[in-house]
Amino acid sequence: MTPDDTSAPAPEYRRGPVLLRRDQIPATTSDQRLLARPSTATWLHDDPWRVMRIQSEFVEGFGALAEVGPAVSVFGSARVQPDDPYYAMAQDVARELVEAGYAVITGGGPGIMEAANKGATEADGLSVGLGIELPFEQGMNPWVDLGVNFRYFFARKTMFVKYSEGFVVLPGGFGTFDELFEALTLVQTHKVTGFPIVLLGADYWTGLLTWLRDTVHPQGMIAAADIDLLQIASSAQEAVEIVVRRGAELRAEEQAAVRAAARDQRAAAAAGDGRSRPARTADGRDDDAPAEALTDGGW
Repeated sequence: MTPDDTSAPAPEYRRGPVLLRRDQIPATTSDQRLLARPSTATWLHDDPWRVMRIQSEFVEGFGALAEVGPAVSVFGSARVQPDDPYYAMAQDVARELVEAGYAVITGGGPGIMEAANKGATEADGLSVGLGIELPFEQGMNPWVDLGVNFRYFFARKTMFVKYSEGFVVLPGGFGTFDELFEALTLVQTHKVTGFPIVLLGADYWTGLLTWLRDTVHPQGMIAAADIDLLQIASSAQEAVEIVVRRGAELRAEEQAAVRAAARDQRAAAAAGDGRSRPARTADGRDDDAPAEALTDGGW
């Protein structure tokens, strides 16, 4: 998310609603402090308060994004400059998404994220940024209309998945790979309803698909169907067409699965009722009930 060659903290650092500058900027992130191995038992006193902060991040994120409507998340490198062809591609895909009726969600930073937010804003669409606390704060890019800053990566990732109907992934590094493979894992394991995942930039992503198809799958690490969870697009228009088409297909599959499950439940319930209701004799008593059971009030 942040260039490795950044040598000094930015002049401003935001931690939730708190603004810090100069020597007040911390050397570690909230994630580092949360996941650090405790050397004493002080975590018994500190961690419950962290739980409250985590809870507040979810509450604030849900509240801010609840009315965003249909949206697609666009991911990619923070290092890409405005004169890079991928920057223009990110603008184009955001513009196409807006025209298709989607809001655009990014990580709120520079590079590909800035380009996508800019493209959405210039197309008069909703431009959303989900920022993250980092040791060298980048801040929210100026093209974000609705921005939410997070302390914790896992809370931020939840928002990307919860409020997106698809992912468009442009060239990027570890942060981009992290979002991509987490989404793939959630869809592959059916932890979430399936959604389209499009890799935009065939020249960049083809090697990954080749490796999955020629190395990972033959060794039995994934199924052939898992590779089909990824779609490669060479242009912004093609990427959005895949999002729209594949999204409709997945929604139809999900609705069919829900209807089939409901039919199975009704059939099972009907079969259970039939088994639990004993046959009746001509005089109206249960066929398998002893005659004496009906004397003296039935018992």
